[in-house]
Amino acid sequence: MSWRRVATSSAVGVAGAASAVVASLWVLRAQAGVARRAIGKPLGEEALQADRTYKKKYGDPIDLLLLGDSIAAGLGADHPKHTLGGQLARRLARRVRRGVRLHTAAVVGAETSDLAGQLATLSAGYRPHVAVIVVGGNDITHRVRTAESRRLLAEAVGALRDAGIEVVVGTCPDLGALRPLPQPLRSLGARASRQLAAAQRDATVALGGRAVSLAEVVGPFFITQPDEMFALDRFHPSSAGYRRTAKAMLPSVLAALGYTDALPFGHHTPSVVDA
Repeated sequence: MSWRRVATSSAVGVAGAASAVVASLWVLRAQAGVARRAIGKPLGEEALQADRTYKKKYGDPIDLLLLGDSIAAGLGADHPKHTLGGQLARRLARRVRRGVRLHTAAVVGAETSDLAGQLATLSAGYRPHVAVIVVGGNDITHRVRTAESRRLLAEAVGALRDAGIEVVVGTCPDLGALRPLPQPLRSLGARASRQLAAAQRDATVALGGRAVSLAEVVGPFFITQPDEMFALDRFHPSSAGYRRTAKAMLPSVLAALGYTDALPFGHHTPSVVDA
């Protein structure tokens, strides 16, 4: 075969591969548009306001801060006390017999890049005992590079730890559980969310925070019980979904506050990076 023929065949092969990539990207964008239309915004764009002191009668309140996206904000819950923050605050108060003062700075639609802005909204003298962060899903849907998401999360966790605040990060949920997403978009989302979750875990524990792998500890419930775990939009957790998520995250919150050392599967402690 002549070099000219080889070169021509190679060029045709490259062009064909490039065309396939372009076609794949077009299909994925089209599927993403279909999914957005299917999901819509039946829950609106504002989560219920759940901030208050829970179990005030116990006294000596713990300050709990929620940062992140719509999951941290509690979009989809049907009552303020059923949001992630409300569920965590109530469970924490009952376990330690202290009041819990909840402050939610999380914003619906937030990406990891928005954490710095959420921290900036806090008053200068505010020092919560523990900050819970759940973020990452919107980074996946907006195609933010994993390395960039990790860097931005590390900055937020580092700032909190430098201020002496305990941190618990709920890593990116498994987007493969979202049935409104068609294939292959759902499979790609599942893979990307797993990669981001691992990066979030590693960045958090390296800085002295704690990480809870939500895909491992609550993901199976969302996959096997979607009618119960998901809200009306089939995208955000329902009150039952938040209850399950809060229950799963509580052990690491208790450990961060010094109330327990025993942690179940899927919980990762400071300075421990799993292979």
